Amino acid sequence: MIFALDISAQEAKKVLSLEEVVSKANEKSVAAFKAQNIYLSAYWQFKAFRANRLPSLSLNMTPLRYNRDFVRRYDSAQNIDVYRPQQTLFSHGNLSLIQNFDWLGGTFFVDSELGYYQNFSDHKFVQYSSVPIRIGYRQQLLGYNAFGWEKKIEPVKYTIAQKELIYNIEQTSEEATNLFFSLAMAQAEHQLAADKIKSADTLYAIGKERFEIASISQSDLMTLRLDKINAENALQTAKLNEKRAMFALISYLNLDKQSSISLEIPTTLKTFEIEAAEALAQAKENNPNYLKQQLQVLQLEETVDKTKREARFNLGLSASVGFNQVAPTLSAAYQSPLQQDVFALTLSVPILDWGVNKGKYNVAKSNLSVAKLSAQQEEVKLEEELLMTLGDFKIQQQIISSAEEALSLAAKAYQQTQERFIIGKADINTLTLANDRHQQAQRNYISALRNYWLSYYKIRKYTLYDFENNTPITITPLNE
Repeated sequence: MIFALDISAQEAKKVLSLEEVVSKANEKSVAAFKAQNIYLSAYWQFKAFRANRLPSLSLNMTPLRYNRDFVRRYDSAQNIDVYRPQQTLFSHGNLSLIQNFDWLGGTFFVDSELGYYQNFSDHKFVQYSSVPIRIGYRQQLLGYNAFGWEKKIEPVKYTIAQKELIYNIEQTSEEATNLFFSLAMAQAEHQLAADKIKSADTLYAIGKERFEIASISQSDLMTLRLDKINAENALQTAKLNEKRAMFALISYLNLDKQSSISLEIPTTLKTFEIEAAEALAQAKENNPNYLKQQLQVLQLEETVDKTKREARFNLGLSASVGFNQVAPTLSAAYQSPLQQDVFALTLSVPILDWGVNKGKYNVAKSNLSVAKLSAQQEEVKLEEELLMTLGDFKIQQQIISSAEEALSLAAKAYQQTQERFIIGKADINTLTLANDRHQQAQRNYISALRNYWLSYYKIRKYTLYDFENNTPITITPLNE
C-alpha cells in the first residue's frame, strides 16, 4: 500500500519503506549525529583512563631564572642581619618516568635531574647539581585509593556509553517510525478527503436531479450540499496536515527541504515470538538505564569509602634511592656521585573537627541507601514498561489482522451504500454512516500498524537485542 503526496509535478518522488526511513534516520538525522558525538566524548575519556594506567614520561624545566635583588644575610662579625645586593642565574630540569599502581594506590617513579646555579655577587661561584638516577615510590598506606576506584568506575562508564549509543540510535528508530506513520495517517486522510469530495460532488449532482422529481426532500438535498462543503473544507485541512507531517519527517531525516516522499506502508509483520523472561534478562544486561543505577551506587560507595578514611588517621609513605653530586663543572657533577637515600613517613590525625568528617560520612551512607532504593524502584519501573510493551506487541498483531478485515468490509459497505443511494434504496443517513465507518476503519488500520511497529522498536530499545535474528544489537561508531 502506498500513499503519495505531490509537492511539485517536476520533482521525482522518493518512495521510502519504513525500513529505509529508519535507516536514513540512523545515518543522517541530527539525533543520530548527536548520539555519535556523545559516545565519542566518552570514548576518548576512556582512552585517557587507559593511557593513565601506562607509564608516563615527562620533562619539567626552568630553562632560565635571573634574580637581581637585595637579600638579607647574617653578619657574624657584627651579630646583625644586613641587606646585600645579589645577582644569581638558575636553571633546572627534571626527566621523570611515572607508573601508577591501581591495586596499592601508589606511584612508582624513576627520574633524573640537573641544575645550574651561578652567583654574580662579591663571592662569585658556579655550581652544577645532578641526580643521574633516582628510583622511588610514594603512597597513602591507609588513605583513600583513587586509582583503585577509578579502575572500577571508568570501565562501567564506558560500557554505559557504548550501550547508550545503541539505545539512542534505537530511540531514533522509534521516533522515525512515529513520524513515518504520522505522515502515513496524514496522507491517508488526504486521500480519503479527495475521494470524499469526488463522491460528494457526484452525490450532490444526483441529489439535485432526484429533488427535481421529488424523489428526495429539500432537507436531504441541503444535507448533500453541506456534505460537499464539509468535504471541501476537510480536503484543505488534510492538505495542510500532510504538509506539516511531510516537513517533520524530511527535517528529521535531514533531507533536502524540497524533497517529495511517497510512503510504502509495511504489510508484512514479524513472525517471531519474544519470551518475557528472555527479554527481561537482555534488558538487565544491556539497558543503559539499569547500568546507570549500578554506576550511581558504585560512585556513592566510593564516596562512603573516601569520607570514612578521611575521618580516621592517615599514614603516608615516601621512599627513594639514587645518586647525586654537586660540582663546579658539568662533567664533575656526574663523577663519583654519592648515594642519596630518602625515606619518610607522614601521619595525619584529625583530633578535633567538631564532627565535620563524621557528618560527611553519615551523609554519604544515607545517600548510598537512597541510591540503592532508587535503583530497585527504577528496575521495577523498567521491567513494568518492558512487560507492557511486550503485551502491546502481541496484542497489536491480532488488532492489525482485525483492522485490515474491518477496512476491507467498510470499503465494500460504503461502495454498496453509494450504489444503493444512487438508485434510491438508501437514505442520506445510511450513506453518511457508511462513509464515517470507512474513514474510521482506515484510521484504525494505520493506527494499529503504528502501535505495532512502535512496540517493536521500543522492545529493541529496552533490550538492545534483535530477537528476530537472536543476536545483540551492535553499532560501529563513526571516527572511533
